[in-house]
Amino acid sequence: MPEKFPVVAIIPSLNPDDKLPLVVKGLFECGFSDVILVDDGSRDDCKIIFDQLEKLDGCKVLRHECNKGKGRALKTAFSYYCDNYDLSYYCGVVTADADGQHLPKDILKTAQSLFTKDGAVKNLVALGTRDFNEEQVPFKSRNGNKITTFVFKLLYGKHINDTQTGLRAISNDFVQKCITIEGERFEYEINMLIQMVRSKVAFEEVIIETVYFDSNRETHFHPVRDSFKIYKVMLGTFFKFASSGLISVLLDQGLFNILQKLVFSVFSASFSIFISTAIARIISSLVNYSLNRKVVFKSDEAGHKSLVKYYILCALQLLTSAFLVTVLHTVTTLDAAIWKILVDTVLFFVSYHIQRNWVFKKVKK
Repeated sequence: MPEKFPVVAIIPSLNPDDKLPLVVKGLFECGFSDVILVDDGSRDDCKIIFDQLEKLDGCKVLRHECNKGKGRALKTAFSYYCDNYDLSYYCGVVTADADGQHLPKDILKTAQSLFTKDGAVKNLVALGTRDFNEEQVPFKSRNGNKITTFVFKLLYGKHINDTQTGLRAISNDFVQKCITIEGERFEYEINMLIQMVRSKVAFEEVIIETVYFDSNRETHFHPVRDSFKIYKVMLGTFFKFASSGLISVLLDQGLFNILQKLVFSVFSASFSIFISTAIARIISSLVNYSLNRKVVFKSDEAGHKSLVKYYILCALQLLTSAFLVTVLHTVTTLDAAIWKILVDTVLFFVSYHIQRNWVFKKVKK
């Protein structure tokens, strides 16, 4: 590895105190050569801290005239990094918080995860992971993170122990993608993890020391507003998927009733029910397919390919549901209707993952 450490440290900051200079100086002492600070519209009395740090060799300060949020501050720094640093020399960045919760030694350890033991660069994201079972972790942080971890695993299929960590080492390829990721405030960081998973970027978790000051009262995280935005990001696609399914069910039932009672009522009951069911199911499934392809997953794969996959999945889901309900009803005393609800609920989540990752998967460009 070169003598000059080829990873740039990025620290967004709003109204910093005396902890920020300690973090920056600690980074230079442990081996960093370059640090980018972002003043995200801090108060006037805090600007002297940035002015003093800017005098340090290797420390660059970027300024927002008003507060734009952590996500925008990170994107400002990422853009500056990509435009002003030699990416053939620098291998990536490491982001950290300004409040001293990330120790310089842990920031360095996380950044070093971008390299193999022999110094080769790895294309990945390394996440500085805290132990939320330690006593000093505030109750809301411990339980909030566990809930977010569970929801993220359920919806995106990856277990990330610390979804809210701001300590992240990011290799160059993904840094450039991060510039275009949506989100201006704290929701940006969860969006980054979602895009990391969708882009199939490898990630590692680096265990770091858990540090909290005064029960984390100095955080700029707004528990109601920012939590709402984070869960809106995580659940957005799933809610669209659920809404698409609900629309299709209502359409299926409505068409069946209209066709069976008004259009085919002159025929025998068995034929009327059969033909009405078939037509209603075909139309509602095509509507569901179109909504999922264009609105929910926004797939760019050729339509005929995803249509074939969609109906293969529908057939398999139907057969699986019938098989499992039959078996479970046979070996237990529970009513088949109850098993039908339970089995189809599980299959609904399974279908969501399969449609996102196979039927409507993103085409690599």
